[in-house]
Amino acid sequence: MEFTVYLAGEIHSTWRNELKEKAKALRLPLNFVGPMENHDRSDSIGEEIHGEQPNKIFRDEAASQINNFRTELLMKKSDVVVALFGEEYKQWNTAMDASAALALQKPLVLIRPEKLHHPLKELSNKANVTVSSIDQALRTLSYVFETE
Repeated sequence: MEFTVYLAGEIHSTWRNELKEKAKALRLPLNFVGPMENHDRSDSIGEEIHGEQPNKIFRDEAASQINNFRTELLMKKSDVVVALFGEEYKQWNTAMDASAALALQKPLVLIRPEKLHHPLKELSNKANVTVSSIDQALRTLSYVFETE
């Protein structure tokens, strides 16, 4: 059995690579999908498809349509969503993706540092599992495959 995991969260750091490498080292049968990690491409995809937009607001709206389309398709095909809230970047997209996972009734593992406990308490309460590190998230996923 193999699971597809949607990795929701900021695209500015290498946390996805770290998680994927650790999952591979643990030999977990996981396939990973997620948002476009090329930030410039993510921001420009609307204009690539719809053509040049009259201003930044329209440019953002056009890109959001395509990025939301991608997220919905990939998340619907996923078995589980892992959403990482880091300490360095604004987390609006992560919050939106975690909420989408809940709306789609996808199992949700929320990774958040202790210092974000208070601002994320309601979302954390809705997640299936809340942890504070990538390693804890992987141990949670690993447990699903254990038989003894």
